[in-house]
Amino acid sequence: MSKLTISKRGREMPPSPIRKLVPFAEAAKKKGIKVYHLNIGQPDIETPEHVLEAVRKSDFKILGYSHSAGNESYRRKLVGYYEKNGISINHNQIIITTGGSEAILFGFMACMDAGDEVIIPEPYYANYNGFAVSAGVNVVPITSHIENGFALPPIEDFEKVITNRTKAIVVCNPNNPTGYLYSKDEMEVLKQIALKHNLYLFADEAYREFCYEEEHFSAMQLEGCDDNVVLMDTISKRYSCCGARIGAFITRNETVYNTALKFAQARLSPPTFGQIAGEAAIDLPDNYFDVTKAAYKARRDLIVERLNAIPGVYCPNPGGAFYAMAKLPIDDSDKFCQWLLEEFSYDNQTLMLAPATGFYGSVDYGKDEVRLAYVLNLEAISAAMDCLQKALEQYPGRQ
Repeated sequence: MSKLTISKRGREMPPSPIRKLVPFAEAAKKKGIKVYHLNIGQPDIETPEHVLEAVRKSDFKILGYSHSAGNESYRRKLVGYYEKNGISINHNQIIITTGGSEAILFGFMACMDAGDEVIIPEPYYANYNGFAVSAGVNVVPITSHIENGFALPPIEDFEKVITNRTKAIVVCNPNNPTGYLYSKDEMEVLKQIALKHNLYLFADEAYREFCYEEEHFSAMQLEGCDDNVVLMDTISKRYSCCGARIGAFITRNETVYNTALKFAQARLSPPTFGQIAGEAAIDLPDNYFDVTKAAYKARRDLIVERLNAIPGVYCPNPGGAFYAMAKLPIDDSDKFCQWLLEEFSYDNQTLMLAPATGFYGSVDYGKDEVRLAYVLNLEAISAAMDCLQKALEQYPGRQ
């Protein structure tokens, strides 16, 4: 009798490179060591009380399905939100999704066939690999470099890898994991490539609200490429609502929209309580993000200053999101991050980082880089940087 087998897709699905160190962190805590979590983008900013109260006050006799595209009242209010951000759309160009993750998956499945290719500048959000495996498409990375702050690679780098299977480019702006904010000029470059080679441009704009020196320029603001652009969005980071699992798939391409809607219909509807939270969040005052942005900017300034003050460490100044990538004088970031949790402590404290290897598609890249999420308060960041400085002095694999 033949054995039960696992699917090829299941075998190829990568585990989370961000969460793989969790057992080591848990073991460290059981030993009484305080762990500063700089490894994952879970905001510590409180979810707005107005948003939580809207969920608490919801009154249903039956908790039923919503429209597969999401509640019309929510989609109509989102039109106003995007209008304030310079994006002109209507509610019939929006599909509410179960987090930004589902929006990305819908885009991959609606626009690409199995075996097609999507180009993504690396380092990139690790879960793009998982979405690609789910949709049966192949990620083709092109490398951006820490030396120039992870700026968009030149056009030639894109054109070198474009084949007859290339169907799309993904850009995360501001970027996770680098924090790099792509300029209007860089977005125009991506538009040129998409139009020249008849490609989709998928724009993941989960961190739109967190831009510190320069204004955000959305892919939806590009002119002359309405059929090419698909926007993936989420309320998770914007309103510190990660658990609401509410995102949005947005496009002016009617055929793409109608195709994605079929996938939305197959999963019936997005979460009701999450939609209530998202709709309530739009009513927050226009200055709501001012305090949040100021807090993150202060954290960014501190962590970048502290990192660059450590001998052998280099960290470019990120223009957005709440992540920084740093180059460390180490032999292997996976080993180093595990060592921090298993073997190191300073004043009974240590820190948890994300090895950069998980954000690269190219083999052996990111071995001397880590991602830090500055989602802790200034005191905690300062203590974590004390730990890191001491750790680099003691690490046996220091370069």
